[in-house]
Amino acid sequence: MISLFPCLNDNYGLLLHEPESGLTASIDAPDAGAISKACAARGWILTHIFNTHHHYDHVGGNLALKEKYGVTIVGPEADEARIPGIDVALEDGAVFTFGAFKIEVLHTPGHTKGHCAYYVPAQNSVFVGDTLFALGCGRLFEGTAAQMFDSIAKLAQLPDETKVYCAHEYTLSNGAFAISANPENEALKAYIEEAKALRAQGLPTVPTTIGREKTANPFMRAATPEILGDIRAAKDRF
Repeated sequence: MISLFPCLNDNYGLLLHEPESGLTASIDAPDAGAISKACAARGWILTHIFNTHHHYDHVGGNLALKEKYGVTIVGPEADEARIPGIDVALEDGAVFTFGAFKIEVLHTPGHTKGHCAYYVPAQNSVFVGDTLFALGCGRLFEGTAAQMFDSIAKLAQLPDETKVYCAHEYTLSNGAFAISANPENEALKAYIEEAKALRAQGLPTVPTTIGREKTANPFMRAATPEILGDIRAAKDRF
C-alpha cells in the first residue's frame, strides 16, 4: 500500500506499507511532523526511512523520526556520509526484503552524485526522488548530463505501466517548458490539460507512469546526453 500526502512547500510525503508484516517506510523524510501525522491517521507504525539522496528537504526529518520510532534508515552507499542517521547503505542493483516485498535499489546519479531510486515490483511502483519528475527531471547540482541520461535510461527500462512516485509537485511548471520546446506533441497537450484539471481540484498529479513520460517528457525523449544537457540548460533559464 502506498500513501501520498503534501509536505513542506511542494514536496510529497510517501509511505510504503507492507500489510503482512506491518512494516511501514517513509520514502525520504521531508517533514517529521507531517509524516508522523500521516502514519497516525492510517494506524501505521513507522519502521523505516528509505532515503533517495542527501538534500535537506529529503533527510530533514531523519533524526527526529529515528528518535520517535527507532526507525532503520536505508540509503545509497554512494551518499552514505551525507545521510543523517543512516543504518544500512546499499549499492546499485542491491535487492532487499521488506516484509513480503522485494525492493531493488537503482543508482540514479545526476541530480546528486549518490542519488538512488527504489523499485517495488509487487506494487508496480518506483520511487524516484528528484531524478525524474512528471514532465521533467532534476537539476544537475552535482552530476553531469551524461549521468542523468544514463539514470533516466535505466528508469525507462522498467515496464511502461510502472507508477512513478516523484518527490515534488512540479508538473505544471515542467509542462509550460515542455510545450514551449515541443508544441506539436498531442500527448503532451493532453497531459497538461489533465494536470491543470487535477490541480484546479487540489489533487496531485503524482504518480505518473514510465510509459506516459516516454510519450511527453522531453528528458525521457532526449536521444543523446548532449541533447538532454541542452534541454536541461534551457529549462534552467526558462
